[in-house]
This record gives sequence, structure tokens and C-alpha cells, in this order.
Amino acid sequence: MLVGIVGKPNTGKSTFFAAATLIDVAIAPYPFTTIQPNKGVTYVRAKCPHVELGLPKCDPNNSKCENGIRLIPMNLLDVAGLVPDAHLGKGLGNQFLGDLAAADCLIQVIDCSGKTDAEGKQTDSYYPGNEIHFLEDEIAWWLQGILKRSWAKVKGGNVDSVLGVLSGLKVTRLEVEKAAEKASLSLGGINWGDEDLLNFSREIQKLSKPIIFAANKIDVTGAKENLEKMKAEFPDRLIIPCCAEAELTLRRANDKGLIKYVPGDADFEAIGNLNDKQKAALEFIRENIMKKYSGTGVQQLINSAVFDLLKLIVVYPVEDENKYANHFGKILPDAFLVPKGATALQMAEKVHTDLAKHFIHAVDARKKMRIGKDHTLQDGDIIRIVAAR
Repeated sequence: MLVGIVGKPNTGKSTFFAAATLIDVAIAPYPFTTIQPNKGVTYVRAKCPHVELGLPKCDPNNSKCENGIRLIPMNLLDVAGLVPDAHLGKGLGNQFLGDLAAADCLIQVIDCSGKTDAEGKQTDSYYPGNEIHFLEDEIAWWLQGILKRSWAKVKGGNVDSVLGVLSGLKVTRLEVEKAAEKASLSLGGINWGDEDLLNFSREIQKLSKPIIFAANKIDVTGAKENLEKMKAEFPDRLIIPCCAEAELTLRRANDKGLIKYVPGDADFEAIGNLNDKQKAALEFIRENIMKKYSGTGVQQLINSAVFDLLKLIVVYPVEDENKYANHFGKILPDAFLVPKGATALQMAEKVHTDLAKHFIHAVDARKKMRIGKDHTLQDGDIIRIVAAR
């Protein structure tokens, strides 16, 4: 799974990426600091079942557990800034949009303070709500362009013709069918006009590249008022306030042993020798950001992208349903992200193809109850897969 960090230049995209991954990247207050995409690993936050079950510990293998919080890894991509008419090649547009091809969803970072204009240049009173449609439009026009350039392969064709042209963009058959239905278009003997193509592309963007909005720099004067205005104007969008710079400060301080902080917590604990300047900076973050917004917003955005946009759940496979362990005795070693509505058989296939091939049944470890291959899994389930040898 891959989440793209996107937006116009100079909104704090690279700071957001650095905060989420603790990877050092170029950060500067001018457009196109990022040219080549930055790739890294961040974590989705979930409650670890070992606490609920009263177990003294867990033994994470493919993830981490900190203070009862399971941190499950996922991939993050920070791409070059987008400017108006990127789909026509302006700025680094073609490269930017191509880099997004493999993304499952997008976090669009917006300068909520309004101190940067549409091209990322310094200004005083730009309304950040202008950017809500901005990225959606650019992606839709880009997709329309891809379809138009390959129209000879699409015209007169069907769903397979469209899938062939959009291969490599993580577009599924179901998404093509749903997009055509929402745009009131036929997938038999395709003969769409330009407006039809654009309407279809808009629906494909919503389904295959959904967007959540990071209202960044929420601590800057004017940002709170802009946030309230955007939420009122776009009640159907996920817009979450954040301060990427504060999150980066907290994670670096935690990494150096100066504070105790789990990403997504609403507070931190000072445990190291802090000088007066460090104490003042951390106290500012606590009082002006964390207390007002129950954290910095960065982890909330990552979690919301995974759980609200992509609608994934966390499932824990084990081999001993009584001890909640694998065959080495490690307790709750693995945590998997699977689509909401996934079945026990689909979970078996995610763990190992042989388990799915020889699937007999599964066991709900909490209830100690046998379940069939078509049983729908729930968030936080602990499952044992029973397969023939």
C-alpha cells in the first residue's frame, strides 16, 4: 500500500513526510525544493489486542508496539509540488502526476495560513480553500488526457479496453464499472465525447485516488479562521488540521531520548535534560497545538487515510488461538491491513497463498469459535487459519 503526499510547492509537504518517516529530506521555504520523489515508511496506529486481553506483552514481528499502541508499517511517497495546469506540463506537472500512478490514496497538504499563493510563492491573504478542487481537477484532466491519447484503443471497446489504457494506475475493473455507472456512461461499444471522458475521469479519481486534506501550519495566524471557512464550504471533504513542523520536533526529541512520545498521542512526557530553549519550544507545541487539536494532526491524517479513505481494518493471524501466538510462541507477532469486508479465506491468501489453497476453516481466537471461508472479518480480529498439509 502506498500513500502519496501531494500539494502545491511550499505548503510543508516535505516537512510532513519527514515528520511521518523521520527521514531527512530537503526542506526550504521556496518552490520545488522537492524534485525527485522521496520514499519512506510510516506507521498506522491501532490499539494492540494484548492490552485488552490482559496479556503481559506482545512480540511484534512485522510491526511495533509502544505503550499498548500497535504501529503497522506502510509506504509513503513525497512528490514534487503541483502548480496550476500541471496536466499540461507546467512546472514539474507530468513528472508529478506520473509519480502518483502507484498511489492508493493521497494526503493533500494545504498551507492553511494562506501565506502562499497558488504557485507556492509568499503572499499575505490567499484563501487555501481554492486548493480543494485544484488537485482533483488536475488529476481528472490528466486521466482524461491519457484516455484521449489512446482513444483508438478505447473507442468501440468495453471495460477491458479502458483497463488496458489505465494499466499501471492501480485502477480496478470494479472501479471502472462504478465510475461509468456514476457518470451514466455505457461500457459497451464505447463512444464517449470529451465531456463524457472528463466526467468518467473525475469518478475514477474519486475511486482510485481519493484525497484527504491536511490543513497544515494550523498554528500560524489566520489558519484557524481559514479552516473553519473550508469546513463550512466543503462539508463532504475530510479536512484535518495539523502542524507538521511540531510533529517533526516531537519525533526528533523522542528519537534523542529527550521526551517520551508515541505518534498520535495528545501529549508527551519530558524525560531528558532539556535546555530552556527546548523547554519553551515544546511547551509552545503542547499549549498551542496539542491541547487545542488533541495532537499535531499528522498521525490522525495517516490513520484517516488508511481507515476512512481506503476503508482498511487490522487483523492479527496466529497459530495458537489459546495463547494468541505463532508456532515459536511469539504473542500476536503480525498485524495485517486488509479491506473492510475481507473474508477469512482472503486473509489466508494475504498471509500465504498455500494457506488459501489448502484452506479448511478458521478460528476466531477471541470467541474460540470455528468460522468458514466466507466469514467477514472485523477490525481487531485475531484469527487462526487451519489448512491441510
